[in-house]
Amino acid sequence: MPILSLVESKTDANLTNPKPFIKWAGGKRQLIEELISLFPANYNRYFEPFIGGGALFFAIQPENAYISDINPELINLYNVVKNDVDSLIEDLRRYKNTEEEFYKIRNLDRKPSYKKFSKVRKASRFIYLNKTCYNGLYRTNSDGYFNVPFGFYKNPNIIDEKNLKVCSELLKKTEIALSPFSAIESKIKTGDFVYFDPPYMPISKTSSFTKYYKDDFDVDAQFELKELCDRLTKKRVYFMLSNSYSELILNLYKQYNIKKIRAIRAINCKAAKRGAIDELIITNY
Repeated sequence: MPILSLVESKTDANLTNPKPFIKWAGGKRQLIEELISLFPANYNRYFEPFIGGGALFFAIQPENAYISDINPELINLYNVVKNDVDSLIEDLRRYKNTEEEFYKIRNLDRKPSYKKFSKVRKASRFIYLNKTCYNGLYRTNSDGYFNVPFGFYKNPNIIDEKNLKVCSELLKKTEIALSPFSAIESKIKTGDFVYFDPPYMPISKTSSFTKYYKDDFDVDAQFELKELCDRLTKKRVYFMLSNSYSELILNLYKQYNIKKIRAIRAINCKAAKRGAIDELIITNY
């Protein structure tokens, strides 16, 4: 498995290595080397059911992967990058980095006509909003509408053409699904490896940021994920899971290998909440 970002020079690697084409809360870019160092020595197929921005996926460049999420806008974007990247790049040229343009585009999903938009148009809107909104947040209100304000960036990289094309080549070898994390159970086999990066268990009443999509990932979902990990372990599937350093998670996974790490959180709606925090990496091997 090529992990080019760790073994090539930056000059060479930056020309060929795919990298995330969107920012995502909880992204793992700064933890890539540590996560990879904890991978199993050998495994078959790679699974990542909370794909988000895909930092780890793009770093390891798996030959035969399965990625998924429950956010239809996000999965549509991945499918468009995979299947129609040239049309996506061309459609991105329509946008202007102005406050007026931003709110005009942001409000499109409030209109009935949005449902008739092409897959490419929805994907280009997603990238445009992600590159120009405040701090790269993806957040929706109770009605499922994107509600992050304008970011006032001078020169956002809205059209990252070379990277989108490199990502497209990797995604062509990847199975992409709009599905809950539990759906991997029917697909994953003995010797496969899954990385779980779910919305984290909040460590305080005000720290929760699980509104990636209109369906919250609550405490019950954390227990459901743990039960899935138990079943996968019996199936002799390797799993690695990231989550917050919290009492519930520590107790829930106490029979597994748990490592505490320091991580920098760059995405939060409140600047004071960004910075170094403790996280957990849990494995069954």
